[in-house]
Order: sequence, then structure tokens, then C-alpha cells
Amino acid sequence: METPIGATLRTYHVGFGDCFLLSFRYDGGLERHVLIDFGSTQTPPGKPDVMMETARDIQARVKDGELTAVVATHRHRDHISGFATSSKRDGTGDLIRACNPKLVIQPWTEDPDLPTDATAPAEHKSFRLALMDLHAVSFNVAREAGAYKDLGLAEQLSFLGENNLANKSAVDNLIGMGKAAQAEYVYAGFATALSKLLPGVTVSVLGPPTLEQTTKIKKQRSKDEAEFWHFWQPTVQAVRLGFAGPEPGSQPKDDPQPAFPHAPRYSPSENPPQMRWFRRKMREMRGTELLELVRILDKVLNNTSVILLFEFAGRKLLFPGDAQIENWSYCLDDSEICEKLKEVDLYKVGHHGSLNATPTSLWKLFTRKRAGENGDDPGVMKTIVSTLAGKHGHPEDGTEVPRTTLVSELAKSSDFYTTQRMEPVSDFFHDIEILPAATLRSGQGAA
Repeated sequence: METPIGATLRTYHVGFGDCFLLSFRYDGGLERHVLIDFGSTQTPPGKPDVMMETARDIQARVKDGELTAVVATHRHRDHISGFATSSKRDGTGDLIRACNPKLVIQPWTEDPDLPTDATAPAEHKSFRLALMDLHAVSFNVAREAGAYKDLGLAEQLSFLGENNLANKSAVDNLIGMGKAAQAEYVYAGFATALSKLLPGVTVSVLGPPTLEQTTKIKKQRSKDEAEFWHFWQPTVQAVRLGFAGPEPGSQPKDDPQPAFPHAPRYSPSENPPQMRWFRRKMREMRGTELLELVRILDKVLNNTSVILLFEFAGRKLLFPGDAQIENWSYCLDDSEICEKLKEVDLYKVGHHGSLNATPTSLWKLFTRKRAGENGDDPGVMKTIVSTLAGKHGHPEDGTEVPRTTLVSELAKSSDFYTTQRMEPVSDFFHDIEILPAATLRSGQGAA
């Protein structure tokens, strides 16, 4: 069992989310399985039970009752909601836990016992604590979203707010599975034990970088720090309380004698006619500010994504979670890593095909793209995206997910597959076979 004789990537159609089961095959019928993410914020139409169906299929695929590893690239709901458990112990997360993963991999920002090393303890710890506070803000943003009459604004606030929620049950289950076996909270360059658990496979951790390696992963937050904290710092307690007004138990101030006792007076809950336009405009402004806020939170979490590169038998498989340019820039500044990325055979498209998760500098690196007459070459790189159109962004402002221009380029230059091709009622997964390079060169296989 020294070298895999092949691999299968099973992509589950979970709607707007990610769930991939990467299985390596060895002589004698032996297999090793790695589950990369399991989450969704909206299941496919007509498929409300797809998450449970997916969990059961994963159990069935793991014939020996044991997952080699679980990878949770970052804590967005569309990547980890499937790890949530239930009080009856029959939730999707309970089924995954029953697969007894030997190793649980998460980004360094998720370490519940984040070490306070001598070089930058305060900055690491404060960054992680800031992420925790952002979840509290997201909870209240999601709860408030329904108050906006602008349907488009309300939908965006609800989606982004809900996706950034803390997912406590899923997070606790991931920590618990790690404690029961082995947990790794990884960063760029981390020597993961996954390479030892997968004979003949080299696994490289390319991201996320730590704050010691680069501060770019918090660039989006820092870039907007003045505006963001100026707007929110005076009301941070109100945000945590859900904009509920005074703290419980606080005493109202005495109402002073009005300067104009005979003028009309209105309670705080009333709308004076002359103020209705102003209040409506203020609410619209507030909604816009909230939307910008949750977009910032969304990008910060995406930039904590684990980036993994699997190499076996001359093949390279790249899984970047939802990493965006601030995360990517660290490894793209490394000439040795760039050289390694040139011959990627399979690329899991980042962030469901959004405009900012596949940097053009990364795309230009890939040398196995389709070009001219080699269109039918089985060695052309494969790309796959798990997505659901219409859930996030708008074509009018060029933010639709998946991004139309990116999808066109993927379809033109690679062997491209999207979960949107699946019939959700009858299909809920798609398999891609990856054969050793030597087998491919001999013409024995097509992938």
C-alpha cells in the first residue's frame, strides 16, 4: 500500500456550500478517505434532506467505518453546518462523528487553546477574539435583516449575516472529534500528519498564513478600520444586545420640563409626519452600512481558509476553501510554491466561483489549461465548483456567484464541472477519477 493506484473526488450537490470526499485507492481494495468541508446555506430546489442523504452516503463510502481525516477549511456555515449534531444524536454531524476520523484539520484561528508564543501572542490572540466578536454582530445583523423593505438588501443582509454565524454545534463537534483522535490547527508551511496517514501522498499546507508570516489576511478589516470602528464602537453593546435599547435593569432618566409645552409631542415609537421621509432615508443608510459591515466580516473569515495541495503519482490536487487574495498572496509571493502550483491537475474553484477567490495571478500560473488543438487531451486540468446561482451577488454590479466571466474562462480553458449540472432530485453527487500520471501517459485512462 505504498502508492495510490488512483483517487476519486466525490462532489456532493449540497446547494450553496461545499462538501467533497477525496478517496485514495490502494492495491488490495484498500482506501483512505478525506472529507473536505460539509456545509450549506441553501439546499438545492426539491432536495430538503440532501444534507442527511450526504452524511449517510459518506458513512456508506467509508467501508471500514473510519475516516482518515476531516478538513474544515473555515467556519462559514456553507462549509461546516453539516457537522452540527442533535440532542437525539441522529444529526448529520453525529453520523460524521461515528466515522471516527483519525485527524481533524482546521485553520490556526480556530484553536481553542491558541498558544501565546513569545513572538506575537497578543496579536494572534486579539485577532482570534475579534473573529469571535464578529459572529455576535452577524447574529444581530441576520435577525434585523427582515425589517428592510428593500427586498434585495434584506436578502443580502440575511444571507451574509447567517453565513457568518458562529455555528456553535458544528464548531463544538469539530473540536470534540479532534480531541478524540488528533487535531491540527494549521498555517502555511505546517507539517501535517495527513501525509503519514495517506501512504504515497504528500500534503502541503499553503494557507492561511499566521500574522507573523503576513498581516495581509486582516487587510480587509484594517483597510476599513477607521470607518468600521467609528461607526460601531459607540454602539458595540447595542449590537451585542440586538439593538434592544437600554440594558436590562437600567433606570430611565427623568423627563425634563419641555421648552415648548404646548407643541405637539410624539413618543419614540411614533413617526411624526415631517420625519417619515428622514427616518426612511436613515434606515436605508443603516441597511447599506450593515451590508458593507457583513461583507467585511465575510472576507475576513474567507481569508482564514485552509489551502491544501495533495500530490500523488505525478498528480496535483488543489483545495483552497474560500481563500481570497489576501490569503493567496502569501504563497503566490513564494517562487518555490508558484513553481509547484504550475502543474496542478485538479482545482477546486474557490468561494463557489466568486470574482475574488481565483486571482488571475494564480490562474495564469496553471500550465495544464486547454489550448487550441489539445482540447481533448486527457491531461488537461480539471476544475470543479460547488455552487448555486442566484443566492449571492448581482450581475448588474458584477458580483454574481458564480461569476459569469470566471465560469466562461473555466469552461474554455479546463475540463470544467459545476454542481449546477446535476438534477437535484435524482443526483446528489458527482465522481471524478484521477489516475496516476504514468497510467495517463500510457493511454490506459482518461483522467
